[in-house]
Amino acid sequence: MKSFPPAIVLGIDSPIGLTVMRELGAYGVPVRGIGKPHSIGRSSRYCTDFVIRPEGPIAEWLPALIERSGATALLAIGEQDLLALAALPETIAGCRILTPRAGPLATVLNKWATLKIAGTLGMDTPPSWQPLPDEDIAARAAEVSYPAVAKWADPADVAASLVQHGLEFVKAEFLHGPADVAALLERYAPLGRWPLIQSYCPGHGLGQMLYMQRGIATLSFQHRRLHEWPPEGGVSTWCAAEPRDQHGEQMQRSEALLRAVGWEGPAMVEYRHDPATGRYWLMEVNGRFWGSLPLAWHCGAQFAWEHYRRAVLGQTAAAPTPRDGLRARYVIPETRRLARILLHRSAIADPTFVARPVRDLASYVLGFVDPRTRYYVFSFRDPGPCLADLRGVVRKIARRESPRRDG
Repeated sequence: MKSFPPAIVLGIDSPIGLTVMRELGAYGVPVRGIGKPHSIGRSSRYCTDFVIRPEGPIAEWLPALIERSGATALLAIGEQDLLALAALPETIAGCRILTPRAGPLATVLNKWATLKIAGTLGMDTPPSWQPLPDEDIAARAAEVSYPAVAKWADPADVAASLVQHGLEFVKAEFLHGPADVAALLERYAPLGRWPLIQSYCPGHGLGQMLYMQRGIATLSFQHRRLHEWPPEGGVSTWCAAEPRDQHGEQMQRSEALLRAVGWEGPAMVEYRHDPATGRYWLMEVNGRFWGSLPLAWHCGAQFAWEHYRRAVLGQTAAAPTPRDGLRARYVIPETRRLARILLHRSAIADPTFVARPVRDLASYVLGFVDPRTRYYVFSFRDPGPCLADLRGVVRKIARRESPRRDG
């Protein structure tokens, strides 16, 4: 196996960071992982060195760590880390910082800004309303098509203000009528800013993933969300690769959108696709490595390696064509989803969600013997992270039970 210059992966605590490490390591790239003490990626055969993440801002400790490591590339996972790295130089001590730059990153993190650009390209976007001070709230609320979903246009920008005012960050909140809108606006009035309100779009989640270099997609892949945690919308826990001969025109629109943003590197354009009408409603652009990255990896769509080989090695040969037909599951949250459907169905907030407990139970069980199934964490070639993940579950259960024993 060839030996390549070393790389750093910042954030190997999740299946996303683990997959990035596996991609690079399988090609012979020595990978130094940075994460929490019990990071699942620390147990990977592809982790050649591990550093517990230092305390404090990245700018205070990263340059010295890079210099000691001799790394020539750094890839990062978390949104807050991407924001911090965007303020640093593109190269530190000879190491390429392979993360988005400030301008494009700010655009995709702001859903309202992204929707505006998409509108100029003729893409379908959900009917949206960004409440503003001194607006005729009652009149606007009456015009909304319900159910609607409230979500922050730029979660990273509002996070500190929410903490300051003692308010919980809610990723998505369902609104059933003007009374819910009024309550929402009253709750966030101390901030002087409010979430974006979008009419609910029917269909299922479709993610189109692209690697962009100088305005051209050099690698693409797509998947359909089958299950999410929580069930009404969240992280993908069970997803399937979509055939490459489907959604071709929409993939071209996704590429045009990223080109208009000025995006370089990997990104996922997320839609709600309604097969009944054939419409694709743009939800957002995920400007980082995404939760379902393990499925892409299993199918041969290796976005981390594409990033590294083009930016560091200067390779320009076409990427191999990914396969389709596979599925991937994130077992622990998928189990929690099933438990909620079977035991706590009333806790599901989405009024349009149709629970099918028998079908979901059968799907859960049969998925383990389905030859198409792959996993976010488990891999025969690299079993260590799965064992580490199970140990983490045991630790959490023990911490919850210990007060009861002490009492």
